[in-house]
Amino acid sequence: MAGPSPAITRPSAIGAPAYTEVLTREPDSAARARRLVRTVLETWHLPHLVNDAMLITSELVSNTINHARGSSIRFTVTRIGECRVRIAVVDKSHAKPVLRTTTSSEERGRGLAIVDALAVKWGVDPLPWGKRVWAECALPSEDVQ
Repeated sequence: MAGPSPAITRPSAIGAPAYTEVLTREPDSAARARRLVRTVLETWHLPHLVNDAMLITSELVSNTINHARGSSIRFTVTRIGECRVRIAVVDKSHAKPVLRTTTSSEERGRGLAIVDALAVKWGVDPLPWGKRVWAECALPSEDVQ
């Protein structure tokens, strides 16, 4: 079995710094993605975003693990402002995630509601081979952008 692929840092398409990693589509990948988010945000001196970003990461990666196709996913953290980051997961499924209303007795289905509550904004970008689900975290002063 091949070891984990190293995280790669490079400018994103918009010229912003970004870290990206290809992860296997398995439950352990959520923990790896959370560690990457923590490391990246600490490197960028954004510790105030860590808790929300890690929860968002857990939900986005878990949704992809549970609902997507293919053996791998791409996880990316991009700095899009002084105190604003975008967390994204790319997978090979065209099925869009659905924000649901759940009851207190349901054990599953709250992931996007958590993302919606914590993120400044979130969305889905269709891609020729699948989709990108993303969410942005920011300080309140950057929420207005």
